[in-house]
This record gives sequence, C-alpha cells and structure tokens, in this order.
Amino acid sequence: MIDLYPRVSPLSAGLRSVCPRCGKGRLYDGYLTVAERCNVCDLDFSQVDSGDGPAVFLIFILGFLVVPVALWVSMTVDWPLWLHAIVWSIVVLALTLGMLRPAKAYVIALQYRYRRSELEKGS
Repeated sequence: MIDLYPRVSPLSAGLRSVCPRCGKGRLYDGYLTVAERCNVCDLDFSQVDSGDGPAVFLIFILGFLVVPVALWVSMTVDWPLWLHAIVWSIVVLALTLGMLRPAKAYVIALQYRYRRSELEKGS
C-alpha cells in the first residue's frame, strides 16, 4: 500500500495540535473539542478518544515538577500560607490549561500511529 501522506511525528503533531495524518489540518474545533474531520485530508476523527490519559499524565508530571519547587520556595521565602495557596493554585492551573491541549493531541497522534487501519476505515 502506498502512503499518500508524509510520515508525521506524533510529538510534532501533538505540540502543534494538527492532524496526525497530514500534519496540516486543525485537530480541534474549540479549546479541547476534537473536530469531526480534518479540514485538509478529510480524516474522520470520530473514532479517536484520548480518554483521561492526558490529564493523568499531567497530574504526575506537574506533581513531580511543581511540588519540589513549592517546597523549596516555602523553605526560602517567608510567605503566609494563604499566599502559597493562591500562588501555587494559579501556577498549577495555568500549567495544566497550557499543557492539556498538546497532551491530548499527542495521545491522539499516538493512537493514530498505532491504530491507523482502524481509524482510516471511516475516511
């Protein structure tokens, strides 16, 4: 079978939030709403489902990165507890919202790479 589309890196497609098949079409209609089809190659996205994977990965990654920094700051700076609560809540929320979209796109791109035959049946 001849592949009509260039091989797209899942990491590249995830970071740019583009179609995992052509690497050009938009993956999302809204902030986290996956489009029904690619607007360039017409790949059907109705079969893709990232589930809770991206959120779970982010919980572990951000916990690993933010908690040590928060502990270090709390030992070096004399902030009141309420300020720590506000600052670290905003940091975690901003990092989560910033990383959730590319993380979800990356999981979808990996799903396409390893389950391509199932996902291209509808196209």
